[in-house]
Amino acid sequence: MARQERDIFDELDEIFESMERRFEDEFETFFRRSEREGLVGGKRFGPFVYGWSMTVGPDGKPIVRQFGNVSPRRQALDVEREPLVDVNETDSEISVVVELPGVDKSEIKLNVTEDSLQVRAGQKYYKLVELPSEVVTNSSKATYRNGVLEVKLRKREKKDVPQGFNVPIE
Repeated sequence: MARQERDIFDELDEIFESMERRFEDEFETFFRRSEREGLVGGKRFGPFVYGWSMTVGPDGKPIVRQFGNVSPRRQALDVEREPLVDVNETDSEISVVVELPGVDKSEIKLNVTEDSLQVRAGQKYYKLVELPSEVVTNSSKATYRNGVLEVKLRKREKKDVPQGFNVPIE
């Protein structure tokens, strides 16, 4: 009797069918949860954004950051999206560039502490940026043009006293 041998393509077909069933199950679970939480019916449904951005730091090492409004760890949907952010550091200052397309300047609220910058733009965007160095909060300056917010923060010398400060936008 000749034994029927399985070839690699049969195994691949089974793997792809299994993956397809898992995707269908995940989407079904996601949409059921979305309906339960009131996210469908024209309210707060999409777009769903998640990804990574990669830049090269001043030391030549890559810096990988996550962004988006869907977190793979929490399995939950945030109403506010996480904007793309780029942090640049020189000897005396830190520059934070935030992409906020479709936002009016009056909707943007910034709060700086000695080691973080909180950016909130209405109900659309939210990001808490951890700063690479401590900064002088009351010397912060921000500009917003064409959907791009730039916040310049002077680095704190050891003798400066840390405090919170709301940053006005020019």
